[in-house]
Amino acid sequence: MLFKNITNVSLQTKITGLLLAVIIGLILILSGLFTYSKIEQIISNKYNLSMQTARTVSLLPSVTEGLEEEETRQSLQFLTDQYSMENDADFIIVQDKDGRILTHPNDDYLGRVHEFKSGYRARVFGGYYNMETEEFIGPSIVGVAPIMSSTGSVRGVVTVGYLKENLWSLIYDRVEIILYVSMAVIVIGILLGYFLARHIRKEIFGYEPREIAQLYCNRDTLLSSLNEGVIATDKDSMVTLINESAKKLLDVGDSYVNKPITSLLPNLDYQGVYETKEGKLNQELFINNKTLIVNLLPLLANSTVTGVVVSFRDKTEITEMLNMLSEVKQYSDDLRAQTHEYSNQMHLMYGLLQLGKYDEVLALIDREINNLDKINRSIFDQIEDTNVQAILIGKVGKASEKKIDFDIDEDSYLSPLPSHIEVSDLMIIIGNLIDNAVEEVSAKLNPRVSFSTIDLGNDIIFEITDNGEGIDKEEVEKVFWAGYSTKKEGLEGKKGFGLANVKSSVEKLNGVIEVESTSDGTIVTVYIPKKE
Repeated sequence: MLFKNITNVSLQTKITGLLLAVIIGLILILSGLFTYSKIEQIISNKYNLSMQTARTVSLLPSVTEGLEEEETRQSLQFLTDQYSMENDADFIIVQDKDGRILTHPNDDYLGRVHEFKSGYRARVFGGYYNMETEEFIGPSIVGVAPIMSSTGSVRGVVTVGYLKENLWSLIYDRVEIILYVSMAVIVIGILLGYFLARHIRKEIFGYEPREIAQLYCNRDTLLSSLNEGVIATDKDSMVTLINESAKKLLDVGDSYVNKPITSLLPNLDYQGVYETKEGKLNQELFINNKTLIVNLLPLLANSTVTGVVVSFRDKTEITEMLNMLSEVKQYSDDLRAQTHEYSNQMHLMYGLLQLGKYDEVLALIDREINNLDKINRSIFDQIEDTNVQAILIGKVGKASEKKIDFDIDEDSYLSPLPSHIEVSDLMIIIGNLIDNAVEEVSAKLNPRVSFSTIDLGNDIIFEITDNGEGIDKEEVEKVFWAGYSTKKEGLEGKKGFGLANVKSSVEKLNGVIEVESTSDGTIVTVYIPKKE
């Protein structure tokens, strides 16, 4: 529970706490090292200074004379007091060879005989040394030196000492400065940690790391669930994000991350978005045999464009569905036109019967029966695919209403089509080509459109011929461009998309479309492989 509470604290608390812990840890380590070094330095200094002072005092002629002559002993106290002040020593004690104290900070001890303890080695062996002792005044660091006569014998002992309690007071005075500096550094660290945490929170819009992680997971899930393609770029138009739908629509992988967006979606006004800081919506882009509806929106940070988000969806599927619905409606209209045509004929026969023109009625019926037999023979005997039959029946009715001679080649033959050729593709290919031919010849005196098909060999072949004005050579390739039209309407309405959809469907089936046009008419031939 405690660990869970710690992990749930705010980012600001974490950063401040981390900086404070680091600073305090470093201060404790550095202060400890400095204090230890300072203690060692002070103690070593007192060791050396006590030894040096003791040696110096022991070598003074006046000290040697003071041991030998009674009248000069009084000057020893003054001399040792002077050296104590100069070297900051707590005491300098001079003893003769019998242990009698000749100098002491406390006059009550003068003249007393004090058994050698710390000075024993100096008295007996004449050695110079340092040691720690509680002799004389209290716990001290002392330097001991023998007083030698001119003959080389030990005449006395000098003991120079520094009380430990005074050393600790000196050490505390030195370390106290470190403590104040450390407290100041800790306060500065707290303030820096606080302001750094505030700055970081501002940069990430006040979110905590766990909230950012949750947002990232939510964003990733959301982008993966979108049917629309989404691509994000940085300020240099380099791709930083691409969702699964975008990869499928554009048939690319993650390798396009960190590449220019223009290599994925060219011919779009990205620069205009950067300059105007405004989005560009519902732009059409034809790429990879697909028509995409593209939206460009700027990514803004403090009124500065930091990138662009591109969202797009496939218009091809929608267009195909609309084309299918349009074809179904067209078939309905064609059948309605055919019904209207037969209704007119029935009214004509009724009038002729009322007038007693029985021979003319029989001739009219005979002519219609012959025409119907010819059409039925062409459609039902030669063409076995029901979907193509349905399309042709509708187009015959439409041509009949417009008084256009629609002819189905007697040599045509078509078996049931393979399953991979869908009815929607047939509607787009056959329907649009026949409609274009019918529209082309509608203004002619003797309009004629013919249709033929054959499935011998490895390909299925559809051919539509008209006796229209033809297409200029330089426009033959352009007629399959989306939005291009040879008619005055140009890009208005639905003009210019029929043949583009035809070509898209043919290429989808791995087929080929050819156009041969002269001033006497146009022949459009479509080759579709039988095998998928």
